[in-house]
Amino acid sequence: MNMPLNTSGECQVLSAGSTHRQETALPTPAELRERLPVEDRLALQVAKHRQEIRNLLHGEDERILVVVGPCSIHDEVAALEYGEKLKALADTVSDRLLIVMRAYLEKPRTTVGWKGLLYDPERTGSGDLNEGLLRSRRLLLNLAEMGLPLATEALSPFAMDYLGDLVSWTAIGARTTESQIHREMVSGLPMPAGFKNGTDGGINVAINAMKSGAHPHHHLGVSANGAPVMVSTRGNPDTHLVLRGGRGITNYDEGSIQHAAQALSAAGLCAAIMVDCSHDNACKQAERQIDVAREVMRQRREGNTSIRGLMLESFLEAGRQDDGDDLRYGCSITDPCLCWDQTEALLRSL
Repeated sequence: MNMPLNTSGECQVLSAGSTHRQETALPTPAELRERLPVEDRLALQVAKHRQEIRNLLHGEDERILVVVGPCSIHDEVAALEYGEKLKALADTVSDRLLIVMRAYLEKPRTTVGWKGLLYDPERTGSGDLNEGLLRSRRLLLNLAEMGLPLATEALSPFAMDYLGDLVSWTAIGARTTESQIHREMVSGLPMPAGFKNGTDGGINVAINAMKSGAHPHHHLGVSANGAPVMVSTRGNPDTHLVLRGGRGITNYDEGSIQHAAQALSAAGLCAAIMVDCSHDNACKQAERQIDVAREVMRQRREGNTSIRGLMLESFLEAGRQDDGDDLRYGCSITDPCLCWDQTEALLRSL
C-alpha cells in the first residue's frame, strides 16, 4: 500500500498484514548541516586530523594513535568537560601520541537496551531521533571547536550522512564487521576506518572486510537532500585492523599480534594494527586496560612497528552505573571506564 510522505513531523502508522510500524519525519542531512554548519576553518581542521591519522597508519608518522574516551556519551556536559581535559593532555604529549576522543553516539546491543544519544537522548525508551540528531551534531561541533580529532563507531550508514563531516576516525564494530552494508559504507568514507575482529576473536572476517572496504562499490543510498540514489564509491585505502579479543579470548599478546600482522601482509593489506584495550582483551574489567596498554607498548618499544594504535574506554569517574534518576556525574552507563586520573597517568607513562 502506497502512503503519502508525511513532512509535518507527525507520526504515521502503516499497516500491511501483520506488520505495523510508525514513521516520524526527520530533517535531511543537508537541512541539519545547514542548521548546524561546519565553518571552513573547522573543515580544514578535520581534514588535517584525518591526514595525520593516515600518515600514522601508513608508517609515515612514528607516533602512536590513541582513541580514548567514554564508552558512550549520555551527558553532553560531562563529555565537554572530559574533552577539555583531554585536549590539554593531548597538547602536552603530542610529540609521542596522537590522541583522538571517542565520541560514540550509537551503541550496538547484543539484544536490547539504550541505543545511544543519537536515538534516545532523554533515555526514556521512546526514542527521539529529531532531538538526538540535533544534540549529537551540536556536541560534535563543540568538541571540534576545542581542536580535538573525533572518533565514533559507524553503526547506521544514514547517521554518517548527518555527522560524518566532523569525524576523523571511524570504527566498525565486531558485530557489524561482517556486514556488507558497512563494508560498502566504509568504501565511500573520507576518513580512516578500523575494522574490529569478530565477536569470536577471529580476524578473518576483519581481513575480508578490509579488502571489501578498499574496493569500489555501487549500492543503495540516500542523497543529502533525502532522495534515494545509487552511490558509487572509489574504495577506502585507509582501513586497518582493531584487535579486541572475543568470547573470553584475548589477542593483545605478542603471538597474536605477530600472527595478525603476518595475515594482513599475506592478504596484501597494510599491516597496521590497533589494540582495543577494553572489551574481551580486558575481560570487561576497566582497570585491566592499564596492563593491556603497557604490554602492547612494551611490544612496540621492542620493535613491533605493526602496532600503530590503542583504544581505551575512559570517563571522568571510574566504573559504570545502571541508568536511573540519580546518576553519578561523569560515570558511564554502558561499559565500565577508567577514571580521568587513571587515564592521564597511563597516557603520560606510555
